Order: sequence, then structure tokens, then C-alpha cells
Amino acid sequence: PRATLGLDPGLRTGVKVAVVDQTGKLVDTATIYPHEPRRDWDGSLHTLSKLCEKHGVQLIAIGNGTASRETDKLAAELIKLRPELHMTKIVVSEAGASVYSASELAAREFPDLDVSLRGAVSIARRLQDPLAELVKIDPKSIGVGQYQHDVNQSRLARALDSVVEDCVNAVGVDVNMASAALLTRISGLNPTLAANIVAHRDANGPFPSRAALLDVPRLGPKTFEQAAGFLRVTSGSNPLDASAVHPEAYPLVERILADIKKGVRELMGDSRALGQIKAERYTDDRFGLPTVQDILKELDKPGRDPRPEFTTASFKEGVEDLKDLTVGMILEGVVTNVTNFGAFVDIGVHQDGLVHVSALADRFVKDPHSVVKAGQVVKVKVLEVDLPRKRIALTMRMGDQPPAAGQGGNGRDARDNRGGGRGPAAKPQREPAMAGSLASAFAKVLKK
Repeated sequence: PRATLGLDPGLRTGVKVAVVDQTGKLVDTATIYPHEPRRDWDGSLHTLSKLCEKHGVQLIAIGNGTASRETDKLAAELIKLRPELHMTKIVVSEAGASVYSASELAAREFPDLDVSLRGAVSIARRLQDPLAELVKIDPKSIGVGQYQHDVNQSRLARALDSVVEDCVNAVGVDVNMASAALLTRISGLNPTLAANIVAHRDANGPFPSRAALLDVPRLGPKTFEQAAGFLRVTSGSNPLDASAVHPEAYPLVERILADIKKGVRELMGDSRALGQIKAERYTDDRFGLPTVQDILKELDKPGRDPRPEFTTASFKEGVEDLKDLTVGMILEGVVTNVTNFGAFVDIGVHQDGLVHVSALADRFVKDPHSVVKAGQVVKVKVLEVDLPRKRIALTMRMGDQPPAAGQGGNGRDARDNRGGGRGPAAKPQREPAMAGSLASAFAKVLKK
């Protein structure tokens, strides 16, 4: 929860700027022109400096599209210019940001904001809480699925919706900060109920407890039972409201507290005390052993976020275009897509490189998904750069050597590798002498 400056890079049309506060609320916007053709570098730095000072910005989120590396340089200079603000810059994926900008949801959220500036808001927010922002975008628009347009679209939509719902419920949602789009993904809630929760919160202030959700119009006991375990109230009077413990299990926790003579705040996070509690003692017809064990785990690490630690790649200085790449160069990058023939990696040159499935590891890899996943930070080595076709062949095996002149590397054409290069073995090519002999034989036959 930090004030964030979102930068949506661009050249001729300028860099779109949006500032959101620690809750994700839009507080300021601007458009600057530091790059070609205007080159207003100093004016852009002055504008950004004033915005950061005014709103106490701590994070700078930069979209990874056109002019991203140039805008990254601008942010680096801004940080050097204002060291007292202790800002950090991070390049984030802007996949789907333009789709969100033109969506009906964005129009309802920012009716008076220019479409181009809505993308900058999305970029800032997806650094604060990527899940909360990405649920506003159709998963198909993020572009991480191979051949997603070739399958049954209604079945694909149902499957993707199910995955998104599972993710949201596994992470949990702060009911006092969540948007209606995020709340809609919670089990038991629909768009109408999600809108009612937000309207009630806007009219009456933050919810003091989970039980207060029952005051929301049309949210009955059955819906509350389904949704309450996934909704968090972080600043409420009952600490259990900020955990994944369902309200119907509160009496069980109170029984445990009565037995060990401790308060709930005292017990939460106390691994030693929780380790001495025998889960079997608290099972009954309503709560089985797995349920009690899950409750004890949650009390040990209340409100734990199941998502891994946030990491970001450090792109190499001076490597901003395909022409800057040299064979043998070792770089850090982010996996943008995983297919059955390998993985595409963003190394900061506006063109993703391909790590073929045969170059993902020093062992046989049947399924690339078992080695890498989208968003993972990896170290790669440049094997080949094809400037005319804008293709980069990479390897994650640091011992691999670039191919000799005239030989193909691992950067094969993706269209020729839909089988992943691991299907039935291809027939070995004949030796040149054998091939020549065969040609001579055919020539003699034709003469006859």
C-alpha cells in the first residue's frame, strides 16, 4: 500500500502519467514528451518531480511497451534527482492495459478520464496489487495461451473464469479496499451484490467486522456463509476477521482459547503454543480433523498471502534494441509465455527471445511448463540474433556455444515447432556424398 506513479510509455504521443494513492485511488494525471520528436527531457523531469513530491510517491511503475527502456532511463534520472523521496522504479507488464482502457468497466470507473490515461492508472495499480487489477481484464486479452483462438471459446471462457475465481479465493480480498470487479470473483457474490457492498462501504465507511456485511442489501445468511471466509477485514475489532478462519469456526477458536487461557491476539502467530495444541481434542460432528488442522495453521500465520515473493528482472544497461545484442551475452529476463516448443523471454529490447525446449535445462525436458512459468525471472545467454526477421535465439544452459556460421541455432521458427521438437525422431539427413550420389543416379535415369 504505497503511493505509486504509473508511466505508460510512448514516443510521438508522449508518456501518459497517473498517480494513485496507497489505496489505488487516482489522484493526479499528466502527459509528458521526453522522447522523439519533442525531446522535452528536462520539462518532463520537472513535471514528474513535482507530482512525486506533492503526492509522496514511493513506487514508479513503468509499462514494458514501446519506449519502455527510454522511459526507464527517465525514471532512473528522476530517482537520482530526488533521493530524499526514496523512490523505487519497476518495469511491469502492460499486457491487456489497452483492452481495459477501452472497456465498459473502465468507462464506468473513470467516465471523465481520457482513454489513453486509463492505461497508466492500470499500470500503477497492477504493481500495487496485480490480482485486483488483472481481474478487470478478460484473461484471453493478456495473451499467455498458445492457440487460444483455435479452441471452443465458451468452454475456454468457463475454464478461465474458474481459474481466476480459484486464485482470488485462495488469496482472499480486503473487503474495505476491493473493487466491485474483484468482489464479483468471490464465491457466492454476483455483480449486483458486489456493487451493493461497494455502495454500502462508500455510504457508511469501512466495514468494522465481517458480521457487518449482513447489513448490505440482498446479502443474506446463506451468501454470507459462502463468501465470509474469503473476505478480510484487516482493521476490525476481531483479529480473526483478518484471517482465513471462517466465522462459523470462531466458537472452535474460543474453545481452544479457553483451554489454554490465552487471548486471540496473544495466540495468533505463537508457533510454540500452537504446536502444543492437540487437534484431535477439538474434532466433533461439525469440524473434522483436517478442518481443525487448517484452522491451527491459519492461526500460526494469519492472513498469509499464498503468492510468492515479488521479484523483477534487472535489464542490462545499454541493451535497449536488437542491434545492441551480441552473441554470447548473458542477460536477465522475464518469461512472458510458455509454449510446447519452449519459452519466450523479455530481455528488454522490445522483442521477446525464444528459449527452445531443448535449451531450457541440462536434461531432457518433455513439458516446458515443468521448468519455467510466465512471470519467472531467468538468466539467459544469447545464441543467435536475426536482425532482418527480428528473432532472438536464447538458451538457459550457460555452457551452450553459438552455432557455427551457416548452421541453425535453437531459435527455430515457432511455426515449425508446434510439436515441441520432441515428437517422433526426424529422419537423419544424408551425408553430402550420399546425397550427391543419389542426385547423379536420378540424372542418369532422366537421360535414359
